[in-house]
Amino acid sequence: MSSRLDAGVELLERSLGYTRTALARVGPTDLTRRTPCERWDLAALLAHMDDALDAFLEAAGGSVSVRPSGPGDATGLCTKACTLLGVWSATSPSTVEVGGVDLDTGLLVGTAALEITVHGWDVARALGLDHPIPGAFAAALLPWAQLVSAQGGFAPPVPLAGDAPPDARLLAALGRRP
Repeated sequence: MSSRLDAGVELLERSLGYTRTALARVGPTDLTRRTPCERWDLAALLAHMDDALDAFLEAAGGSVSVRPSGPGDATGLCTKACTLLGVWSATSPSTVEVGGVDLDTGLLVGTAALEITVHGWDVARALGLDHPIPGAFAAALLPWAQLVSAQGGFAPPVPLAGDAPPDARLLAALGRRP
């Protein structure tokens, strides 16, 4: 594996551990709760997370064809996330074709870690949990957040004081109000 892919896989493992904590608290009566993504309830967020995990799993085969997969549930997401880590920890392609564009796998896996972490934070917020992203982990994800934010992958950044801690800077870069 390349050093960028190794770094991405390490971040992916940390993101899964962080997010599983919030997913473990989701119950059937929570699905209508509002999330920080103002137009989504928790059921819609879980479905989006399920679609994203499917795409990141498919990417390990060298290409991704984007298609919705249907509703997601917290238990199924945890199982799928563990599979994702196992797949990307094994031998992987050096690039992945997404929409006719070849992407570096390290970049793709780092983006997966970012997506999983931020949506784990979204789940925690929807549930009213105090589950901050650890500072060193947030700092490690910041370069990915800045790259994804520049491509319009999340909500537009929100202004934040320059001396804010890494988790607040990460979330603000992706349109969240920490």
